[in-house]
Amino acid sequence: MKSSIRDKAEGALHEAKGKVKEVAGKLTDNPKLRAEGTSEKLAGKAQEKIGQVKKVLGK
Repeated sequence: MKSSIRDKAEGALHEAKGKVKEVAGKLTDNPKLRAEGTSEKLAGKAQEKIGQVKKVLGK
C-alpha cells in the first residue's frame, strides 16, 4: 500500500476514534476524555492532509 493512501486511511481512523472519545467525554462529563478526543481528531486530520500532500508529490 502506498504511504499516501496509508496516511489518509490511518488519519480517517484516528479522526473517527477522536470523535467517539469527544462525544463520550461530553456525555459522561469527563473533560479529560473530551480533550483527548479533540486532540486525536485533530491529529487524524493532520495525518490525512499529509497523505494528500504525498499523493500530489507522488510519494
